[in-house]
Amino acid sequence: MNTEPGPRPTESCLLIPVPEAEQSVGGLRGRLDRAAAWGVPAHVTILFPFVVPGAMTPDVVGAAAAAVASVRAFDCVFARTRWFGQDVLWLAPEPDEPFRALTSAAHAAFPQYPPFGGRYPDVVPHLTIGDRPPGGPAVLEAAEADVKPALPIGTHVSRAWLMTGTQAAASWRVAAELPLGG
Repeated sequence: MNTEPGPRPTESCLLIPVPEAEQSVGGLRGRLDRAAAWGVPAHVTILFPFVVPGAMTPDVVGAAAAAVASVRAFDCVFARTRWFGQDVLWLAPEPDEPFRALTSAAHAAFPQYPPFGGRYPDVVPHLTIGDRPPGGPAVLEAAEADVKPALPIGTHVSRAWLMTGTQAAASWRVAAELPLGG
C-alpha cells in the first residue's frame, strides 16, 4: 500500500456541486470531461482559476465565504443541453442569474482572478458533460442523445465548494464548504 501523500495541490476553484446530476451524467463526464477524471464532481463553476493553494489563508477563505453568502440559496433545473461550438456539450441551469451573481460576487472579492482567466467576455453558467473528447463532435452528439431522456435534473443550491487539486487523476479535494445566504 502506498502511504506517500499525493501531489501537492497546484490549482483551486470555487464551484457549485450538483450531486443530482451524477446519476445522469457522471458516467458520461468520466469519459468525456478531463475534470471528472481529476476528481471534480458535476458542477457549475463560479470562479476558476482561483487562489493557488499555497496562498490559501483563513482571510482568503473568509472573503470567499462572504462573497458566496451574498447570494441567497435557490432552486434550479437543468432541463436542456447546449453547446459551445462543436467542442463542448453542457447542461443549462434555469435560472442562471444566481450563478452569474455568485461569479460576480466572487470576482468582485478577488478582482485579480477573472473568471476563466478573462478569456470570455460573457461567462455562461453551465454544467459540462464533455469537453473536446477523443472522437470529437460525434461522441458528444451520442452523449447528448443519452442524457436528454434523463432531463430535467433539479437541485437546491445551498453551498459552494472551494476545491484544490492538480491535473492528476482523483487529486481534487474539497478544502471548504461555503454556505449561500439564508
